[in-house]
Amino acid sequence: MPTTAPAFADVTASDGALRRFLHGLPGVDTVGLEARAASLGTRSVKTTSKAYAIDLAISMIDLTTLEGADTPGKVRALCAKGANPDPTDRTTPRVAAICVYPDMAETAKEALAGTGIKVASVATAFPAGRAALPVKLADVRDAVSAGADEIDMVIDRGAFLSGHYLKVYEEIVAVKAECGDKARLKVIFETGELSTYDNIRRASWLGMLAGADFIKTSTGKVGVNATPPNTLLMLEAVRDFKAQTGIQIGVKPAGGIRTTKDAIKFLVLVNETVGEDWLTNEWFRFGASSLLNDLLMQRQKLSTGRYSGPDYVTVD
Repeated sequence: MPTTAPAFADVTASDGALRRFLHGLPGVDTVGLEARAASLGTRSVKTTSKAYAIDLAISMIDLTTLEGADTPGKVRALCAKGANPDPTDRTTPRVAAICVYPDMAETAKEALAGTGIKVASVATAFPAGRAALPVKLADVRDAVSAGADEIDMVIDRGAFLSGHYLKVYEEIVAVKAECGDKARLKVIFETGELSTYDNIRRASWLGMLAGADFIKTSTGKVGVNATPPNTLLMLEAVRDFKAQTGIQIGVKPAGGIRTTKDAIKFLVLVNETVGEDWLTNEWFRFGASSLLNDLLMQRQKLSTGRYSGPDYVTVD
């Protein structure tokens, strides 16, 4: 993918041009956005469609552990679960990726060999992003050299909220260059800290202009993470970006999505906003640690008619 879509090359030529473009985007109708997200969330998905949705959601999970107490043993166990989520039913899909800190990327890569599951690694001084650019790039370099297939970077929210859009843009471009052709880049906005829907729309376009392969809501480390309205807004952004450039960008809501009911609501948002082209783990992911367990319990209920409960899935 080019660093900047040719149709928007002039937009990123200067800080002033980028600011004029981002502030010239249509303002977000808060009431309309939230009403549409709520309305789509009431859609009923039953029986065969629900079984399909559950399997699709499992296949879209970036199964995540991002704790200070992470150990190689915990990461290997998580990789085993991602590769074989339900040992009692080998038809259960594998997850899309295992997401870890850079120092655990090599462990995950070894554990996932031959499974087809990607290794995703957070980087750029995750989760705060408060580090000098050379430090952030070294973080990315370490993760990629350890075998990461995907990099989840955080933007400098302080710079963005101060209006230093070109600085944020140039950092994303530099991280994208560090990924090269070895890793796809997910750009995390931390939507809970951006305060307004207008800022989320601007961040979405900024990330896409800079070469993001995915735009991602959150780190999962703040009070407000992925919500239907902010994800709907980002889906609308990738839809409009593709319409104008022909370039498809993925979306990853992360943090706070814990139940099958929640996951299906997000899948409905995808289907109704951007369509079937995004209904694959190539273009849509869930960043989650506990969602998989609920999906497995609901899947078992559909196949057996009984709700097995949490004791029948592994504790992460």
